[in-house]
Amino acid sequence: MKFRHLLTAVAFALCASTANAQTFQLSHNAGAGNPKDAASLKFSEIVKEKSGGRLQVDVGGAAQFGDDAETITNMRLGTIAFSANSQGTTSAVVPEIALLGLPFLFQNLEQAEAVMDGPVGDKIAAAAEKQGLVVLGWWNNGIREVSNSKKPIVAPDDLKGMKIRTPPDPMTIDIFEALGASPTPMAFSELYIALQQGVVDGQENPLINIYSSKLHEVQPFISMTNHKYEATPFLASKIVFDGLAAEDQEIVRAAAKEAGELNRKMVRDQSTELRTTLEAASIKFNEVDPAPFVAATQPVYEKWRAQYPELVDELIAAAKEAAK
Repeated sequence: MKFRHLLTAVAFALCASTANAQTFQLSHNAGAGNPKDAASLKFSEIVKEKSGGRLQVDVGGAAQFGDDAETITNMRLGTIAFSANSQGTTSAVVPEIALLGLPFLFQNLEQAEAVMDGPVGDKIAAAAEKQGLVVLGWWNNGIREVSNSKKPIVAPDDLKGMKIRTPPDPMTIDIFEALGASPTPMAFSELYIALQQGVVDGQENPLINIYSSKLHEVQPFISMTNHKYEATPFLASKIVFDGLAAEDQEIVRAAAKEAGELNRKMVRDQSTELRTTLEAASIKFNEVDPAPFVAATQPVYEKWRAQYPELVDELIAAAKEAAK
């Protein structure tokens, strides 16, 4: 009888704990299986476990809770708590984040990670916090390549006149204008249909995004331009984060760190594996000589250095140091 009463008490306590749980939304735009999605689910799992179920995080992938721009707006209002957002979209409110995408700044993911985990990453995170966004971690999206429906891109001249979808990111727009293309900013959630219907000729993304969102189904050519690095800023609404108890803030930070390690590992692993997978799906790859692309995009550095001279120089110096 006592044992039955004990079970009843435990069950009641569990129900009460669930009923009193705080539930938050986490928004991102990636498809299932993308490292951004996997890491977001891992974050949710860790937060629930470490808080004993007091804190729960609902993950809305594939823009279920709104696209990246809507999400940023809602986070600043405190109506969405977390987001594995995009570098380009976040730069609309934190322009300094766009600098991470300076053309050909990073040669590989490890170099970028070293810079982001250092003083430069901290400085950009401080700028984000002033805009109501707490950077919980710098996750990876990858190094970006160009895909299109027409032909291999071997030299900048091959891009002339091509409509290339870009994120609503001034840095990426500047890069493709410098290369002679016609950049067409567009939300990621609209991209597949735009490619399918020929609204744009091509786009640029890491192989991970191309594959997980099935863009290769409508883009037979991928050119390994490696033209820019893309971070995934993992963000919390400052309104929401500041409203958490100190203990819960630590839980959230620890979960973001662990989930970020998963994200980075998946991005590194998949970046090397996916080319083989895509080639098996009849995608035609080609390498490019980076020299003419680097030369064509030098005006981009001049433009952004005029706006952020100190930070651009710090980034370049940190990238050189990390490359040693």
